[in-house]
Amino acid sequence: MEYHWTFFLKFQHFVFFFAFILIIFFSQRHLLDNMSLIKSIVLNVILNMGVYALVYYYLVPFFYSLRKYPQFILYALICFLVSSLSRAVLEPVTFNFNFTYKDDYVIFLYNIYLVQSIVILMASFLGITKNKFLIEQDMIDLGRKQDQLSLNLLKSRISPHFLLNTLNNIYADSFFSSSENGSDSILQLSKLLQYVLYESGKEKVSVAQELRGIYALKELYQLRYKNKLDIAFDMDDAEVFNIIEVPPTILLTLFENALKHSAIGSESGSYIKLKCRVENGALLFGIINSVAEDKEKAIDVGYKGLGNSMIIKVLEKYYYRNFYFFSGSVYNNNYKTLLKINIDG
Repeated sequence: MEYHWTFFLKFQHFVFFFAFILIIFFSQRHLLDNMSLIKSIVLNVILNMGVYALVYYYLVPFFYSLRKYPQFILYALICFLVSSLSRAVLEPVTFNFNFTYKDDYVIFLYNIYLVQSIVILMASFLGITKNKFLIEQDMIDLGRKQDQLSLNLLKSRISPHFLLNTLNNIYADSFFSSSENGSDSILQLSKLLQYVLYESGKEKVSVAQELRGIYALKELYQLRYKNKLDIAFDMDDAEVFNIIEVPPTILLTLFENALKHSAIGSESGSYIKLKCRVENGALLFGIINSVAEDKEKAIDVGYKGLGNSMIIKVLEKYYYRNFYFFSGSVYNNNYKTLLKINIDG
């Protein structure tokens, strides 16, 4: 994108000087022969390229952009007077102008003042608009980099507390249960870490990868609570999940929120029901979970994902006006989360 805009800015200069040559040609062709006219155009282009560059590259950035408006106006006026007087004095001496009528010299001076004012005004206008445009682009780029930095900092973090607790649980289980449970716990932890540490840094991942991360997190908690948790998955066994891509940890975070606020494992009757399918050209991901009666029993799952506000921000970035997101309490003190993404655009 930077290349195209750089080319456009340079193309403006080319268009202006092409128009400038036409102005000189039509304003002096009746006063000079062909060879003198060509020489006059060449010298005027060289002179005014210097004036144009002085205003565009020096006066605008060092005076106008720094809000030194009186100095900018003063120096621009000096440029106008010096360039105009130089042409008015030197051109009649250098070239054999044919002033047939007495008003020809007045018209000649009028054209000089008009042309030089156009050069300075256009150089000022293009320089000011270029600076404003580049500043806006810098602000946009800075905002994008800040958003990306926020995403990189916020998404997919595993806290040391979670790792230590999980490893301690695995270690404790190894004394009181079969080694198979310990191996399964290590395997699921490894899968979750692999996804969070390596896949979440990508711009997008497949839905299948997201679901594998969710399944690994679910299995860790099932092993922790001896497979007594009421967590039900209703997912299509669809190959399309390997094709559809979403920003990493979006779905994982929604499941993490359900784990945290359902008090599953700490209150009897708590549950989580997750559904994921593709219907009518849209990805549907929904969770219904119980709500902790005692807020203090909401568990710290250790995985620190994105909050709902950041999730919406990410969705707007990738699926502007092509998604629906709901997260709130519904009937019988249940909590519902629904994400619909139109994958067909």
